[in-house]
Amino acid sequence: MKALIETIVAPLVDNPGDIVVTETEEDSKIVYHLTVNENDVGKVIGKNGRIAKAIRTVVYASKTETKKRIYLDIM
Repeated sequence: MKALIETIVAPLVDNPGDIVVTETEEDSKIVYHLTVNENDVGKVIGKNGRIAKAIRTVVYASKTETKKRIYLDIM
């Protein structure tokens, strides 16, 4: 899942080397925290959050082996 998130976000930003995806697993959910360079935050969020919503839609739709819900937090 981390590779999927990095693959989606890398072409959107000017500093792809600064992309950091961390994973936090809880009882009923898995939360992925996406951190990018502060100059690229607007590019990842997009106008009215449209790009962030599209990224989340793709991540949520991807199949996983676990039954846990997946969340993406963009910082």
